[in-house]
Amino acid sequence: MSRRIVVVTAGLSEPSSTRLLADQLADATRAAVGGRGEEAQIDVIELRELAVEMAQTMVSGNRPTPGLVDAQRLVADADGMIAVTPVFTASYSGLFKTFFDLLGKDALIGVPVLAAATAGTARHSLVLEHALRPMLAYLRAVVVPTGVFAATDDFGGDTGLDTRVHRAASELAALVVADTAGSAGFSPTTNDERSSAHGLEPVTDFSSLLRGHDGRG
Repeated sequence: MSRRIVVVTAGLSEPSSTRLLADQLADATRAAVGGRGEEAQIDVIELRELAVEMAQTMVSGNRPTPGLVDAQRLVADADGMIAVTPVFTASYSGLFKTFFDLLGKDALIGVPVLAAATAGTARHSLVLEHALRPMLAYLRAVVVPTGVFAATDDFGGDTGLDTRVHRAASELAALVVADTAGSAGFSPTTNDERSSAHGLEPVTDFSSLLRGHDGRG
């Protein structure tokens, strides 16, 4: 049986350390799923390529553009996700957050997700716990225990990054193949149910929000 893993990466440059980490995690997950007797199909969503479409959809309140629809379909069809963001101002990037803002509210229910981040220095490593994990938990995803943070100095040499990558990939593979998300007390939605969750609700314009407000707190 083939398991579909979608990789969401929010690197801005080409090449980028964010994409490099995403590829390492994808390769390790493919191997871990293979070690459990199944195959993994990897689909990569480069958010940099969808930046204009996401901005247009967000500010116009219109239906998602074709490129964004295709990306949302990959998420809806996925058995697991790897989500990787660069760190900007001590949190995930705006590009990364916008993509998840545009997903349907039920799109990640019960979906195993491996969270990862990159930054220039290790002092940003807690972003996994104070930003990524809470956001994904709010969306009711099943976040694997091991998050992977990589500072610039972690690439190359014996820094322990490879160990963390393989540990996290093994945890994701276990959830994806064994479907332990359901046995852990979650009720994962089916792919068809998650597909229907991507319709954007109408956006209320700012003037309507203020109508009838007297300006007092």
